[in-house]
Amino acid sequence: MTISLGTVLLVVLILLLLGVIPTWSHSRSWGYAPSGVIGTILIIVLVLLLLGRL
Repeated sequence: MTISLGTVLLVVLILLLLGVIPTWSHSRSWGYAPSGVIGTILIIVLVLLLLGRL
């Protein structure tokens, strides 16, 4: 069973996105900026993965 780099990157980005959601107590003062940046990176990686470029 081989897992591609794109799949691993996608899983890591989803976990990071869950970690910076402002409802958690450790990230409440950060606002929406970190989740917005990671969400944008997640969308870019997902598009590249679907296009077969990653």
